[in-house]
Amino acid sequence: MHLLYAFFVLLSLSDGFSPNCPGRCSCDSLQSVQCFRVNDVPSGIPSTTKRLYISHSKIKHLQLSNFTRLLALEDFILLASGTESVENDTFKTLSTLKTLELWKNKLRQVPSGLPASLEVLKLNDNSIYVLHESDFEGLKKLKILELKNNLISSLSPSMLSSLASLQSLVLDSNNIESVAGPLTLPCLKHMSMENNKLHLIAGSFFTSLQSLQFLSFSGNLLTKIPINLPKSLLSLKMERNQLKVVRLRDMKHLENLSHLYLSENSLSSMDGAQLLANLTTLELSQNQLQMLPLRLPTRLQKLDCSNNRIQRVTVQDFQDLRDLKHLFLDNNFVSLFEPGALQRCSQLSNLALEQNLLLSIPLRLPETLARLDLKGNAIQDIAEREIKDLKQLQVLNLRNNKISALDLKALESLPRLRHLYLDGNPWNCTCSLLQAREVLKAKGTDVRGGQCAAPAERQGESWMSSKMIMRQCEHHLHLTEKNEETKKKPKLEDYSSIRFDMDDDYYDYEID
Repeated sequence: MHLLYAFFVLLSLSDGFSPNCPGRCSCDSLQSVQCFRVNDVPSGIPSTTKRLYISHSKIKHLQLSNFTRLLALEDFILLASGTESVENDTFKTLSTLKTLELWKNKLRQVPSGLPASLEVLKLNDNSIYVLHESDFEGLKKLKILELKNNLISSLSPSMLSSLASLQSLVLDSNNIESVAGPLTLPCLKHMSMENNKLHLIAGSFFTSLQSLQFLSFSGNLLTKIPINLPKSLLSLKMERNQLKVVRLRDMKHLENLSHLYLSENSLSSMDGAQLLANLTTLELSQNQLQMLPLRLPTRLQKLDCSNNRIQRVTVQDFQDLRDLKHLFLDNNFVSLFEPGALQRCSQLSNLALEQNLLLSIPLRLPETLARLDLKGNAIQDIAEREIKDLKQLQVLNLRNNKISALDLKALESLPRLRHLYLDGNPWNCTCSLLQAREVLKAKGTDVRGGQCAAPAERQGESWMSSKMIMRQCEHHLHLTEKNEETKKKPKLEDYSSIRFDMDDDYYDYEID
């Protein structure tokens, strides 16, 4: 009993407790109130409250009387509370209200009579199906408007014409099919209309969006990139559309564009990207490219052409890309990789060539590589001449190839190698293979191996952990020592780096 009393005394002294705080709520000294699982907006909330957060409750209807005492309120967030309607002018008298968020409710329209002080309005995950010009009338200070996951089917310029200060507009996951223009939002910097049903964007739509920097139309039905995009654009996202051709000459005025995302379309070729002189990121994965894009911009740092139909990589493809750091060519049909094709990419650190048709590790790769992924090719061996210059390499993935033996001299030329993935290869489990593995481990390399394909008596065993192979190699080593005893007496330290861990576990995972 005394312990229970002491607990309540301590609780009453904590910052999260106030004798005037309503039930199922917590109030702190920073004039913030949080309420959970209530059936109405609590009536006893302190009048000095600046931030009110209510979530996972059952508040079907909001009304003016809920807020008559909360004249200092700056932020009101109502999350997942089943709210279906808001009485007219419920928030109008809250002259200090800056943020209104009514997420994951059942609203069918934008609350009317919003206060002129509002700067952030988020109505995501509701059932709003239409927008009216009157919904946003007088909101000259509004900077952020989010209406994700609603049922909006159309967007006309007049709906948002009063939002003179709007900087961010998010309309993802609605049912919008087309947009007309011009959209007069002079301060708009970020606009996203992902996952709608857009198939047409009027040429005049962007005329008055001269501050726009980030634009996303990903996940729509567009067959071409919109024309007359604003010169101010820094990032354009057009993934998951129906693009077959990209007319980059219509985009050459985008001298500030640095990020272009065109993955998951139907592009069979791309030419003229050099017109986008400041482009640093170009993503073209999951298209139908037969060859690498011609004449890429010289400032490119990341190129993703994975999951296409590319067969060749030549010196000409990359001769001017000195700033390239990340190159993804995995899941293609690359069988020809010209020696030195990437040698002029003097900053390349990450090269992905998984799931191609390579028979050997490409020659004269950049010395700057930190990660090289060659999983799922047809590589038969690891030659010293292929990797001797990769002094910065930390991760080498050779899973699922046709390698049967390790050239220890080749691997010893990689001083910074930390992760080596070798499982899924047809290993010839000789003692020299195990010795190579142990030497690599001794210098700090995490080696992941696989199953033996030969000799026949070891087939199917793991050369990483088989006790039988370990014993056989120990016996072989012992006999060798005896035979060589008369020629040269070995010192104990000659074998100090070779360690056989009988309980070595086997893990199969991809490096992050």
